[in-house]
Amino acid sequence: MSDDSVRPVSESEISTWDLSVDVVVAGYGIAGVTAAVEAARAGADVLVLERSGGWGGAASMAGGFIYLGGGTPLQKACGFDDTVENMKTFMKAALGPAVDDAKIDAYCEGSVDHYNWLVEAGVPFKEEFWGEPGWEPAHDEGLMYSGGENAAPFAGVIPPAPRGHLPKMGNKKTGERGGGYMLMKPLVETAEKLGVKAEYDIRVLTVVVNDDGRVVGVVARRYGRTIAIRAHRGVVLAMGSFAFDEEMVRDYVPALLGRPGSAVDAHDGRAIRIGQALGAATAHMDAAEVAVHTSPQLMIRGILVNAHGQRFIAEDTYPGRIGQAILFHQKNEAFLILDHDAYDEALQSGSPLPQPDWVCESAGELEQEMGLPTGTLTSTVDVYNMHAEGGSDPLFFKNEKWVRPFGTPIAGFDLRGMTSGFPLGGLKTDTDSRVLHVSGEPIAGLFAAGRCTAGVCAGGYASGASLGDGSFFGRRAGVGAARG
Repeated sequence: MSDDSVRPVSESEISTWDLSVDVVVAGYGIAGVTAAVEAARAGADVLVLERSGGWGGAASMAGGFIYLGGGTPLQKACGFDDTVENMKTFMKAALGPAVDDAKIDAYCEGSVDHYNWLVEAGVPFKEEFWGEPGWEPAHDEGLMYSGGENAAPFAGVIPPAPRGHLPKMGNKKTGERGGGYMLMKPLVETAEKLGVKAEYDIRVLTVVVNDDGRVVGVVARRYGRTIAIRAHRGVVLAMGSFAFDEEMVRDYVPALLGRPGSAVDAHDGRAIRIGQALGAATAHMDAAEVAVHTSPQLMIRGILVNAHGQRFIAEDTYPGRIGQAILFHQKNEAFLILDHDAYDEALQSGSPLPQPDWVCESAGELEQEMGLPTGTLTSTVDVYNMHAEGGSDPLFFKNEKWVRPFGTPIAGFDLRGMTSGFPLGGLKTDTDSRVLHVSGEPIAGLFAAGRCTAGVCAGGYASGASLGDGSFFGRRAGVGAARG
């Protein structure tokens, strides 16, 4: 068969099975490892196939947040009250439009149990809250607001609670040994203790189906050799998003074209295409999370304006919402405006800060230096200052804690093109992680979890939603595959 083909192979075409196990898990990131652990605990003989040279995937490179709530022990230890209903209400409001209500209900109702499951599997959490804005804590604090829960438009109608749970880090090195690594390492060690086997440098090409259409194995390639692996009970796809498949990005989320992919290059969409070749349904393929590459410590203390010099969002909201607003609604063009005192204050947080692109003595001069239409930035600053004198922001409702008039000198930061992202859509699955056919029926023997699926995020995002969704529904995929 062609290396590029994702068409399923008939069992009758397999003359010899090179390997035979109960459950095959394709991918050794967060969804794969949790699926493997639960399948092994259910008594299955489990084999994980990973195309790279080691475990981890995108999860081990991530900041490490897991979105959890409803009253976890960590929330309580840090002095925060949260309820399952408040968590559901926030997620359905912030992660839409058109979220999968059943998935969010299951996720929120099982959140405390999932936290305890992670702890029992060896994932450590430091009982300390980080109250500053940012993409992640500067140190190893275990809890943080990670979805804009304490900002407009949510804070006024849903009691806010921090739900970003971050594993305790040792020798933190962002992108190499951060929270994601500290999440993955104990889970992999747990899998190994349970007897889970792993094969590396092996790429899953497609699945094998029997005469009834049931998935009974996979075809893979390793060092130029094609091999067939029998799965007596089930196959779990956990191979990541389509962030690094240019054709799929062009077809589904063209705004991400040319933007750096916040993933790993193994996220080539193959798992999704394998499912589609079986007739699987997909959902939210046009949705994406978007990061804006500047410090939230700066954004929250200033104002964000578009190419017309006008504000367009509350600057204290979740930075991912800001990134989405810039890329999808402002043609990837934005500027951050900040005065000298605010910059000095942000320096006290200890977070690394960029240098401004322009520094001037007045908003009018800055407007001219930045090339904005005459009168646009000055009128925006004048209106902002007028209301800030009274500590209010009637246009976007930024928390009064961060609202104050601009002084001088005043600086501008060029954020044009300063975004990157990854897709949120994928295979449609049910709450038991069964892959669904376009008819709505489960495809027998096939399960999926993680970023190759359409999870709890349907458009909006919160940091920790991917690792939380992947690990939670990865567990369910493992249980289902082990049952056969």
